[in-house]
Amino acid sequence: MSSANGHGPNRSRMPVIFAGHGSPMNAVEDNPWSRGFASLRDFVPQPKAILVISAHWFVDGTLLTANTDPRTIHDFSGFPKALYEIEYAAPGKLDLARHVRKLIGEDRTALNSDWGLDHGAWSVLRWMYPEADVPVIQLSIDRNIDVRGHFEYARSLASLRDEGVLILSSGNAVHNLRDAFTRMRAGSSETPDWAQRFDEKVKDILMQRDSGALLSMWPDSNDGRLAHPTPDHWLPMIYAYGATDDDDHARFPSEGFDWGSISMRNAVFG
Repeated sequence: MSSANGHGPNRSRMPVIFAGHGSPMNAVEDNPWSRGFASLRDFVPQPKAILVISAHWFVDGTLLTANTDPRTIHDFSGFPKALYEIEYAAPGKLDLARHVRKLIGEDRTALNSDWGLDHGAWSVLRWMYPEADVPVIQLSIDRNIDVRGHFEYARSLASLRDEGVLILSSGNAVHNLRDAFTRMRAGSSETPDWAQRFDEKVKDILMQRDSGALLSMWPDSNDGRLAHPTPDHWLPMIYAYGATDDDDHARFPSEGFDWGSISMRNAVFG
């Protein structure tokens, strides 16, 4: 439940959120998924700042946005004009970017002023914090690091939670666009068995806090390789979980599938 000031419960340690962001259209449509994003605000106290790990900044290297006024990136094509007109004008926070760089290791990270906020970030944040008054920085996902390496990076971020920083990871628990588009063209929204199995196993593992099982789900299982032909939408889950500990219980305010093969599961840890 939200507090009287509308900024969520009053807790000393910030929870961690994993958002299944799905289609960019969720940024403009009033639907169960966008309403789910808006409800995530009720699970956290008012953050001093937000660190986003988005599937859509999947690059060579571990980078942190160092913009005072990060631009809104429309990293998609073929969508209605209204989507390209969205500007999410949250401020950046250079001192936080520098701090996160030290936590992960200055020899392993770099500041970047070319990127901004991609739709994995703003399509969720514009519903959670429409005022855009909370400073936001993004951390890239290095495509050259394995799952366990990303898990270790995430563990180094946990102390941010005691500093009023909300860690928001944005991806999807299941994300197979080729399968989803095939089903759309065929006029089917049926969720395949492998997607349902993988999504349910993710939920069970998060509730049981079985770190070993989570880290072996991709690419070490057949369902995992089907659920994620590429790891970009999976690794944000590793970052979210890795920033938590055994005192953090997982809750799932929203779950379900869009386009058949896109899990829209949200998770709140803490």
